[in-house]
Amino acid sequence: MNYNDATLVEVDEALKEAHIAFLSYKNFSGNKKAQFLRVIAEEIEALGQQLVDTAMRETNLPEARIINERGRTTGHCRMFADMVEEGSWVEARIDTAIPNRMPAPKPDIRKMLVPIGPVVVFGAANFPLAYSTAGGDTASALAAGCTVIVKAHPAHAATSELIAGAIKKAIEKSGMPQGVFQHLHGASFEVGQALVKNPLTKAVGFTGSLAGGKALFEVANKRPEPIPVFAEMSSINPVILLPESLKRDADKTAASLAASITLGVGQFCTNPGLIIAVEGEGLTKFITALSAEFTKALPGTMLHQGIADNYSKKLTIALSQKGVMVEGESAAPGITSQGRPLVASASAETFLKNPSLAEEVFGPFSLIVRCKNSDELHKVINYTHGQLTASVIADESELAKHVALLNILVEKAGRLIINGVPTGVEVCPSMMHGGPFPATTDSRFSAVGIDAVKRFARPVAFQNFPDALLPDELKNDNLLGIWRLYNNEWSKK
Repeated sequence: MNYNDATLVEVDEALKEAHIAFLSYKNFSGNKKAQFLRVIAEEIEALGQQLVDTAMRETNLPEARIINERGRTTGHCRMFADMVEEGSWVEARIDTAIPNRMPAPKPDIRKMLVPIGPVVVFGAANFPLAYSTAGGDTASALAAGCTVIVKAHPAHAATSELIAGAIKKAIEKSGMPQGVFQHLHGASFEVGQALVKNPLTKAVGFTGSLAGGKALFEVANKRPEPIPVFAEMSSINPVILLPESLKRDADKTAASLAASITLGVGQFCTNPGLIIAVEGEGLTKFITALSAEFTKALPGTMLHQGIADNYSKKLTIALSQKGVMVEGESAAPGITSQGRPLVASASAETFLKNPSLAEEVFGPFSLIVRCKNSDELHKVINYTHGQLTASVIADESELAKHVALLNILVEKAGRLIINGVPTGVEVCPSMMHGGPFPATTDSRFSAVGIDAVKRFARPVAFQNFPDALLPDELKNDNLLGIWRLYNNEWSKK
C-alpha cells in the first residue's frame, strides 16, 4: 500500500495539536504516564501475528528477529513506565531557605527536570520496531512528558501504521489528549525538513545515515530558535586484537567476529567494521581463519533495495582503494537486494593515508588494518573518528600493559568492550548507546536505557515558590524522601 507524504498544512496541524496536548500532558503524574506506556505495550502485543507478518514482508527480516524486536519495544515502554512511576529520574534538588543567614539571607530554591516540548522522531530503516514508531525515542520522550510526532520510515510504512494505530488505541484507553502522539508519512526530505523547522518542535530524535543526520542537525541550528537533534549516525566500531591473546585464540576470535560482522546481514549500527592488530603469527592465523568463515557465509537479503545498492556502492569504493586486498568473501549474491559478506585488509600506512577507509560501509563488511608495531596501532586508533563502541580482545595481564590504549579508547567511544563483540545492546540503566561525533551529534546522552529520557528534559529552578504552586516532586511532603535519596540514606528509613 502506498502512503501519501504529509503536506505542509498537515505538518503544521500536527505540531499545533502536539503543542496543545503538551500543555496538559507535561503536568500528568508519573502514575498516569506509566499507565499510558504500559497500555501502549499491551496494544502492540495485541497486534499479534499481523504485526510480525507485515514487518517481515516490508524488511526481509526473519520472524525471530521481528519477535525479538517487538519484545524489546514493549520492554522499553514498560521500563520507562517503571521509571516515571518511581519518580527519581527528575533529579529533584531542594535547598530550603535560611532567612537569618549572614551576611545575606538564603532563598528557598528547588530544581528538577521538566519536559522540553513536542519531539519529532524519525523512524529508523534498520529497526522497524525498536527504533521507530514506538521505539526508544518515542517511549523516552513520552516518559519525559513530551508529546511526539513520528515520521514513518518509508521502507516499513505499513508496519509503522500498525504501531501508530496501537498507540492511538492506548491514547483512548488511557484518557490521554489526542495530540499526545501524531503519525505522518514522508518519503521526501521536504517533510522531514518542515517538521524540524516548525517553531513548535523542541527536539529531534533520529537514527540513520551520517548525511541524513547532519542535514537535520544543520536545519535545526539555522532556525531562529535552534533546537537539539539527537542523531545516531555513523560508527565503524573498531575491534583491537592484542598479540598474545590473538596468537592463542585466533580461530575462536575469528569465528566470533565473523558471526558478529554477518549478523543481520551487517545491518546494525554496532557492526564491527574495523579490526586492528599488529602483524605476526597470531594475525596471520586469524586472517586465515576469518577468511574461511567468510567463504562459508551466505549472502543475505538486505532491508530494502536502497540499502543494498548503497552497500554495493560503498563496498566497491573501499575495495578499489590502492593497497586494499580481499581476504575472504562469500559466494556472489543471487539478486541485487542481497549483501555479500566480505573481509579485506590494508596496511596501517595505507589506512592512515586514505580517509575514505575510515568511513562506514553499512553491511556485512570489515576491514583489517595490519600494524607493524604497537606505536602504529596507537596511531591508527587516534586517527579514527568518534564511535558508538570500541572493543579489545586480550587477557587481563596483557590489558595491564596497555592502559594507555584504554585511555585513548575512552576518548573515542561511548561503550568499551573487553573480550566481546559490539553487536547486541543490552537494555539496562548502565548502558551507554552514543558516542563522539560522527557516531552521534551529542555524546553526552544515551539512546538506550533509562537515561535516554534526559535528552528530552531540561532543568528548571523554582525560587521562593509557595508550596501549593510547586510541582508535586518538589513539595515539602517530599522533602524528607528527597534528602534521604541524595544523601544515600535510604537504609535509615
